[in-house]
Amino acid sequence: MPATHLPTRSLIRISGKDAQDFLQGLITTDIDSLPENEARPGALLTPQGKILFDFLIWRDDGGFLIEADSSQRDALIRRLTMYKLRAAVDIAATTEDGVTVFWGDEAGRGSVKDTAFAQAGIPLARVPGRQADGPEEAYHALRVQAGISMSGHDYALQDAFPHDVLLDKAGGLSFRKGCYVGQEVVSRMQHRGTARRRVAIVSGEAHLPASGTEITAGGKPVGALGSVSGNKGLAIVRTDRVGDALARGLPLVAGGMTVTLTLPEWTGLSFPVEAEEAEP
Repeated sequence: MPATHLPTRSLIRISGKDAQDFLQGLITTDIDSLPENEARPGALLTPQGKILFDFLIWRDDGGFLIEADSSQRDALIRRLTMYKLRAAVDIAATTEDGVTVFWGDEAGRGSVKDTAFAQAGIPLARVPGRQADGPEEAYHALRVQAGISMSGHDYALQDAFPHDVLLDKAGGLSFRKGCYVGQEVVSRMQHRGTARRRVAIVSGEAHLPASGTEITAGGKPVGALGSVSGNKGLAIVRTDRVGDALARGLPLVAGGMTVTLTLPEWTGLSFPVEAEEAEP
């Protein structure tokens, strides 16, 4: 069973009698509907609706564990503490050595199912601490295959909306629960259908160029490469511009290489293949 250790991930424990209500009114994930043994993606947004922190969250020992990039941990704790006010909530970093992920039919003891990967048809489980020593690159290759983005690899914090990174399709963005930070903006995007940037899987005939390389069509930018694994990668692209290029038969190019862009099948999304009117 493939497994790997992610030393760059850290865990934060949220506990106390008000923990669930506190999180439900703050982050994008619907905590009230979160079952045991299931890890869902989520984010804490700015009031303008952009992602301030991204993470996974699951129930643990009567409270919750948030898994975030280690570089975000301390700042996320400070931000959560700022919102705590008088709520009976304890917020603290744990001492586990990163996180271990397993994929396949079995998982490690005490693991939780990652629902985003499950939607992509990949059984993957997460467990606190080090239970394997596989290369971290194997996990990122799996992310690319599944079309699952991460901040720091595929987008910068405070520069993307939840729709841009498919949180609305991965179960990490609720439109049914009450208010939370940034909720009005993302709800408006959902109801008006104005989300035009999405994560796409990039394929090339050879190794793709480096992360950050611009993807163009007819000399105009449509997005930029994020995570790269061999001849596959991820990019957040303007779907209308890609659709226009496909309608016009224009090649999509990254670093001089012709590439193919597809939206992850599990999202049910497709590029709007209609040619735009030529600009005067």
